[in-house]
Amino acid sequence: MTKHLQVDLDELSKELLTMGAMVEEATNRAINALIRRDRTIANEVIAVDDAINDHENKIEDHALKILALHQPVAADLRFIITVLKVNNDLERIGDHAVAIAERAVVLSRLDPVALPEDFDKLVITVQRMLRDSLTALIERDADMARGVCKMDDEVDRVHRLMYSAMQDVMRNDVNFIEPAVNTISATRHLERIADLATNIGEDVVFMVEGEILRHNY
Repeated sequence: MTKHLQVDLDELSKELLTMGAMVEEATNRAINALIRRDRTIANEVIAVDDAINDHENKIEDHALKILALHQPVAADLRFIITVLKVNNDLERIGDHAVAIAERAVVLSRLDPVALPEDFDKLVITVQRMLRDSLTALIERDADMARGVCKMDDEVDRVHRLMYSAMQDVMRNDVNFIEPAVNTISATRHLERIADLATNIGEDVVFMVEGEILRHNY
């Protein structure tokens, strides 16, 4: 590996870590806004979306320039492919964080709907999956990445329970249809964040071991 390639790869890695930190913060703040019914925090999350989009473009441009200039192979090529895929997944997670914040704004104006205990488990698991997927990326820890992938089934299970619980709420009291629908929407976005964290976990395994994990765990 040439010195110039190593410098470019190190800079690309730093840019991706910055992206990860931005998206994780936006996600956690969106969840906080949802739980606290805080319109101010929700609007702050919505406002940061442009910065996340700009950073995604910056990373993609940098990665493509490295491919064109250095024509990397083997582990370096896997790293750049992973960066491009994770970068896209992070931007999509940012979009889901914005969507959750938008639901929080709507819900802040409505009567609160009773949430089942499983909602806390859903939130905690999604946050852990995102955090661990980024840690696995930083530390190049394939075992941790596999652990993220395995947690996705639990998120899917709890999401189904949440959907069923909100259906019961709507059947029992038509006055709660709007808050229940918006709550279902928010939990669906949480479930999608977990799916994308799983994608990142799969990409980390590919980067570290060269194994395509998708559908094989």
